[in-house]
Amino acid sequence: GEAIVGGRICLIEDVKEIGRFVDGAILVTRITDPDWVPIMKRAAAIVTDHGGRTSHAAIVSRELGLPAIVGTGNATHVLHDDQEVTVSCAEGDQGFVYEGIAKFEVETLDFSSLPETTTRIMLNLANPAAAYRWWRIPAEGVGLARMEFVVSNHIKAHPLALARFDTLKDDKVRAEIEALTTGYADKTEYFVDSLSRGLARIAAAFYPKPVIVRMSDFKTNEYAGLVGGAEFEPKEENPMIGFRGASRYYSPRYRDGFALECQAIRRLRNDMGFNNVVVMIPFCRSVKEADKVLEVMAESGLKRGEDGLEVYVMCEIPSNVILAKEFAKRFDGFSIGSNDLTQLTLGVDRDSGELAGLFDEQDEAVEW
Repeated sequence: GEAIVGGRICLIEDVKEIGRFVDGAILVTRITDPDWVPIMKRAAAIVTDHGGRTSHAAIVSRELGLPAIVGTGNATHVLHDDQEVTVSCAEGDQGFVYEGIAKFEVETLDFSSLPETTTRIMLNLANPAAAYRWWRIPAEGVGLARMEFVVSNHIKAHPLALARFDTLKDDKVRAEIEALTTGYADKTEYFVDSLSRGLARIAAAFYPKPVIVRMSDFKTNEYAGLVGGAEFEPKEENPMIGFRGASRYYSPRYRDGFALECQAIRRLRNDMGFNNVVVMIPFCRSVKEADKVLEVMAESGLKRGEDGLEVYVMCEIPSNVILAKEFAKRFDGFSIGSNDLTQLTLGVDRDSGELAGLFDEQDEAVEW
């Protein structure tokens, strides 16, 4: 964000200690994941040792409207509990932590006087609860609604652990899923119902303006972290360029899970009436892969062009740029994914703190 806040630090290194978090404190920790969200919602600001601009802490903080400084390297060693500091994200691309409570001024903008722009300005959202926080902003809809937030924070279970519940070997996992799906005779219905309702909150906040929902783009290590996920995910050396995005949708390894995602989108559009929802496919490596995904979607009741359904694709791999004309024949629009496009053009792991200085979305090779 671009905010600034002063307050006392609450340093927590292990998620097991979140019970001692003080409401309104500045959370300082090594790294966050979905287990930290309950206290992130109660924090005034967040500072982490690890992570980049696309890390969990950065994305969730943006959704919550919190100032966050990630990838500091040594915050948990330099800062300490009850220390008074000011966290500033209002001074450009770099954030700063100042000792003591600094004085600052707040400027309030009147949105009603903003001029119209030729380019349609749209929001990026993931947290359904945040949709009603930002609806007053004069945006032309949602350009990216991330499905993963609903799955990891509300559903919590791996879709295949629900679809193939009877094959699960871990009794503890089975018990967790039984608890999560209480009241549902069909465990897959829990996934479809929860996902469609979560996304509906975003679609409703901006209706009838378009809401572009990206289908799941977890990496295998992230999927494995969901309840029951470890039994279904391969271990990869580099999940960032591994079994993710479009390649999962038609693969026997995940096809049943993707079918549940499609069911949720169908319910969202056809049963709930949110025909403003547009589907977007992430990390589609080739035009052949695009054809396979569109075929699988059609088999699941989501056929491009039917009932006004538009299907977009993320332009985040060099092949998407090189073969843009071919991809354009198969999709209704593109969304430029600058993070992955930068990563794959410059050969820089976007989550690497060591290489953070080389990750530049404005590098001439990326802009070319």
